[in-house]
Amino acid sequence: MKGNDMRLAMGVEYDGSSYHGWQLQKSGVRSVQQQIEQALGKVAAHPVRVFCAGRTDTGVHGEGQVIHFDTPAVRSLRGWVLGTNVNLPDDVNINWVHEVSDEFHARFSATSRSYRYVILNRPTRSAIWRDRAVWIHHVLDEVRMQQAAESLVGTHDFSSYRAIGCQAKSPVRTVTNLIVNRINDRVVIEITANAFLHHMVRNIAGVLMTIGRGDQPVEWSREVLDHRDRTLGGVTAPPQGLYLVDVDYPAEFGLPSASKV
Repeated sequence: MKGNDMRLAMGVEYDGSSYHGWQLQKSGVRSVQQQIEQALGKVAAHPVRVFCAGRTDTGVHGEGQVIHFDTPAVRSLRGWVLGTNVNLPDDVNINWVHEVSDEFHARFSATSRSYRYVILNRPTRSAIWRDRAVWIHHVLDEVRMQQAAESLVGTHDFSSYRAIGCQAKSPVRTVTNLIVNRINDRVVIEITANAFLHHMVRNIAGVLMTIGRGDQPVEWSREVLDHRDRTLGGVTAPPQGLYLVDVDYPAEFGLPSASKV
């Protein structure tokens, strides 16, 4: 960060249905990062590069994404929010902005991240939820899914639940919360961890849904974990049911969580 720059953190919300993921891509396809950098550049009157808490894949949504960027431009916090939103498409929105110290990094300062996976579990598909949940017409037993989920809480080697092409240096992650609930015709998986591997949530969701259908026993989630081999894991669940819902940071940065916005 240059001497006259200040660092700003922002809370971002987006519907990922029309985007090829978060990350700016050389091919020029539409990405969430591209839209935000273009909008911020207009407000700042200079090119802006943003850094995010967690990159999301094609079709994945963000309710509590956090970004940061550096700028010499002086604007009110309200001006940053309103000015950026005016220049964003309707499916991307800035919820808050906060000035932070130069020690803050949206990705590396995060202490935990929370995701939600939404399953529409009914005989017929939905016009409303088609891009916001995965539709499973087989009856799912959420009690079995919760029982299976309990084996994944704690610190484990999640090699069997990562994408084969995942580039993370270590497959060890700590899951602090993994809850499966039914809300009418939706089965919702909530998961919090210190960090996630590529496709980790979708692979966990795929295993839990397989168990929920009765195709595998409850113990299978632990057996997959113990294999430490992605080729022996389950099916990767589709992206449209996945939401990045919250990112936590040390209190010293003073950032709001998504649930408090």
